[in-house]
Amino acid sequence: MWRFALCLLVPALAPAQNAIRAVRTDTPPRDEIWYSGINQESDSNLKYLHGDAYVKTSEMKISADEIEFDSDTDWVHAHGHVHMEHFATGDNLHADHGEYNIRTDEGKFYVVSGTAPAKILTSPFVLTTTNPFYFEANSADRYKDRYVLHKGFLTDCKMPKPWWIMQAPLFDVVPGDRAIARNAVLRVKHLPVFYLPFFYRPLGRNPRQSGFLTPTFGHSSFYGWIYGAGYYWAMNRSYDMTGIVEEFTERGPAFTYQFRGKPTETSDFTFLLYGVDDQGVSQPSGPPVKQGGLEFDLTGSAQVFGFQARGDLHYLSSFLFRQAFSYSFATLISNEVHSAGFLQRRFDQGNYTLNIVAQRNQNYIGTTPIDEPQNETIVQKLPAIESSGRDQELVAGPLPLYFSFNASAGLFTREEPTGTQVSSGSPAELFHSGELGRFDVQPHVYTAFRWKGLSLEPGFTLGATDYTNSYSSNTTTYGPIGPCGGYAECPPTPTTSVALADANLFRHNADFTLNLRLPTLEKIYTPPPALHLGSKLKHVIEAEAEYEYVTGIDQYQRIIRFDETDILSNTNQLTLSLTNRLYKKDKNGTVNEVLVWRVAQQRYFDPTFGGVAVAGQRTVVASAEEFTPYAFIAGPRSSSPVVSTLSLIPYAFFSLDWRVEYDPVQHKTVVNSYSANFRHGKFFGLVGETSVRTDPLLFPQANQINFGGGYGSYNSKGWNIGANEVYDLLLHRGVFQYVQGTYNTDCCGFSVQYRRINFGIRDENQYLFSFSLANLGTFGSLQRQDRIF
Repeated sequence: MWRFALCLLVPALAPAQNAIRAVRTDTPPRDEIWYSGINQESDSNLKYLHGDAYVKTSEMKISADEIEFDSDTDWVHAHGHVHMEHFATGDNLHADHGEYNIRTDEGKFYVVSGTAPAKILTSPFVLTTTNPFYFEANSADRYKDRYVLHKGFLTDCKMPKPWWIMQAPLFDVVPGDRAIARNAVLRVKHLPVFYLPFFYRPLGRNPRQSGFLTPTFGHSSFYGWIYGAGYYWAMNRSYDMTGIVEEFTERGPAFTYQFRGKPTETSDFTFLLYGVDDQGVSQPSGPPVKQGGLEFDLTGSAQVFGFQARGDLHYLSSFLFRQAFSYSFATLISNEVHSAGFLQRRFDQGNYTLNIVAQRNQNYIGTTPIDEPQNETIVQKLPAIESSGRDQELVAGPLPLYFSFNASAGLFTREEPTGTQVSSGSPAELFHSGELGRFDVQPHVYTAFRWKGLSLEPGFTLGATDYTNSYSSNTTTYGPIGPCGGYAECPPTPTTSVALADANLFRHNADFTLNLRLPTLEKIYTPPPALHLGSKLKHVIEAEAEYEYVTGIDQYQRIIRFDETDILSNTNQLTLSLTNRLYKKDKNGTVNEVLVWRVAQQRYFDPTFGGVAVAGQRTVVASAEEFTPYAFIAGPRSSSPVVSTLSLIPYAFFSLDWRVEYDPVQHKTVVNSYSANFRHGKFFGLVGETSVRTDPLLFPQANQINFGGGYGSYNSKGWNIGANEVYDLLLHRGVFQYVQGTYNTDCCGFSVQYRRINFGIRDENQYLFSFSLANLGTFGSLQRQDRIF
């Protein structure tokens, strides 16, 4: 796909700040005018200055070979090598001759050239240069704070051979406010590349101005020809809107709308809507398959009656719409839509927290057609009140006693498909829990005993949870393992049968923990100078054991699950971990952590977790979920996988993260994930892999490798090249690739990027480009979020 657009930076909504101007000591007082020349003549009020002549005020200076100055009218007539400098703005103007009235700030100059200081934008996504803006014109008029240039051009490239110029019969400029050009032509190396019938550029500290956006056009084998136009409305200092309408000739119209606001210093919001009225994909037989839809995001924050309020509301009409019309690969592969809003207030210097939370988590299962019920799981809090108290010392002394708590009360709903789930994504029957109340309280007390580096911390929680409804039956069976999109193995087809009891369920739990930390072992080394690891290395070994016993939960299968509170189960377990740390100290005494390597495993003295773990059924319980994000319980077991996590940063230019999980039950490595990053000067590279080869009942098989690299950075002059590939070793194909080449000069940059998406229903090639003008903005179809440089 290729598209064309003109993009100019629109800054965030924020108050402007006052400029600070340096005081010059070589200028006359505000009410005085200084003048001088090698030879001077006077005729009443007329002063004739010859040779190195100048007239100077506290604001500006005009110099020339010859100057005629009228001290009564304050007119200055200058001839030969005329130079005018404004101290406040830093503008410099050169001319063959001209006249200027110091009192009224009006005048006219002929055969003009000059410079103005660059307004360097601080955004990291805008190409910048310290070159001043250079301009030339046949003549220039000044009317107080306004310049009008006739038949000229401007650029911020180095002269005399600029890469680009903007040429127009007239430029109307108000320094610090705006610049207007009519019938302008953008030339690159003298070749006309873009015509602008009207060009408006804000120059103020808050450069926001209403106006039409440059029309867009392009072509895609997926969408057909693309035509679009938009409008930006700066409503006032605190609000703005943007609307863009596009037509996809093969699919239908699309609309994008954004509304931003900052009503007060402590509040802000952004609303973004995107929709496509899809006419459908033609089929050999039958009606077209429509993939259109709607999505919007609303985010905001504010202070409300002493509470900090924050909201993130996201809506997606279908996962099929996201896969068909999302431009971002990261968004395209995500089947989750999460929304949340909360009010939070802290008390007693942050020791106590009160949250009022509303939340909606939506997970799509397959790309169900738009006009059919969606296969999705929806969990909602409507709302919940949560309170917590941090550790408070109740008893001081050699054996202190601490107290903390978590409590919540709220309304919840759960909706999910039941029955047989087939790979085509056809909807199954739905289970809906209705509104269910849940009240939970978990008070916790613990003490700590420390002696010569040994730490022993026993703790006890006596919790209670009340549900206003529960399952009367809840069973899941699994069919045979089958093919799934080219994978060797996929999760077996589940069949779920559930029914509501319409009865209250009360759960109580007793949780005892005992945490033991052994004294750390330390040793200091002097590393070989050739390794460049500083003057000293310290190796630290930390050993820890935590025993946990949870009892009282005897109706686990009847609990309707909404979040982590509901997967608490009985357990009798021991967690063992060994951590190695390596620190380096340089010659200046600065200490940095070089390596962290942790190996841990859980041992279960109750292999069934109180009867929860059943052979041949995937089970997730709190103690296992907190240990690793990868499910591993498919029946009774006496131990968890051995989890090894390594983080290595020996040098500023290199880092490595590596996670390995070995399952002694399956006698194989079930998870192997690593990511290595390298950057030295302008060279950079990365390589990573995520391989999951556990029981298909527990987790889909996966093995993807990600690698790439390049040379350069966004503002680097010359060539900048980068590439990246995500390759699926099970599908035997690349699912996402891009290659970008950028060439930056002292004042502009050219970028070309090739992108390939081959995921889900998308198999598309995109060819993107952009042309950046330093300190101004970017023309082209390569959007900011998609650029490497």
